[in-house]
Amino acid sequence: MSNRGAIMFKNKNNGRNNLCGERIKELRTASLPKLSQRGLADKMQLIGIDVDKNAIQRIECGKRFVTDIELKAFSEIFNVGIEELL
Repeated sequence: MSNRGAIMFKNKNNGRNNLCGERIKELRTASLPKLSQRGLADKMQLIGIDVDKNAIQRIECGKRFVTDIELKAFSEIFNVGIEELL
């Protein structure tokens, strides 16, 4: 029996699990009025994306992966192209 199945994926992107978290934080804190993590989570919930304040915090610090559906929702909330989030 091989141990190949036991090998876990190692992220080589400076330990981050997403490319967009830092940009999302920049956009959130630059918005006027300033948008809190809870406020952003509330906006996501209003368009049908089930995330909470803790998920936003984990996304911004790179500890959580971001789905394509979430990425699209962030681009709509901040009125930017998906490319600008990456």
